Amino acid sequence: MSLDQWLALFGHFFLLSLLAVGGAITTAPDMHRFVVDQHGWISDAQFNASIAIAQTAPGPNVMFIPLIGWQVGLGVDGSYWSALAGLTATFVGIMVPSSTLTFAATRWLHNNPTHVVARASKASLAPISIALLIATSWLLTASHNHTAVDWPLWLLTLASLLLVWRTKIHLLWVLGAGAVLGALGWV
Repeated sequence: MSLDQWLALFGHFFLLSLLAVGGAITTAPDMHRFVVDQHGWISDAQFNASIAIAQTAPGPNVMFIPLIGWQVGLGVDGSYWSALAGLTATFVGIMVPSSTLTFAATRWLHNNPTHVVARASKASLAPISIALLIATSWLLTASHNHTAVDWPLWLLTLASLLLVWRTKIHLLWVLGAGAVLGALGWV
């Protein structure tokens, strides 16, 4: 990859960081568009595996981003130095702007809790986050290329959504059940 491509990777994740209302996972559809569809740096399966591995591992869910960067870097020439460069470009790109903005906004909201902007931002960010999470779910579910005939997958997705939304069952139990159903070949 040329320096321009490395900077484009960094810059794209830098900009996505500012749109990551509700967490970095909400920007996964645009990450997919950029690294898979537009540039072809990684495959659809590598992208989905990066998210799946990071979501099941302990720690923050933002860890799928360094995995995507690692996969992009490995695809360049197979060296660990390129993989480390990809990891660094994506992770620093996604973390620095959002962390800085969050720190500044939190200080301002703490000092001005009754300001009309503070009240409006608190009321409007939840629906935006939910819509972005639905878009991410759609992307991950529709990537199977069998969406019309794969009704068990759609049914499992809907059941998981309702189960997590309406009960107090921890998300990891739902992920584990999905893994077992997948291992058995049922979905």
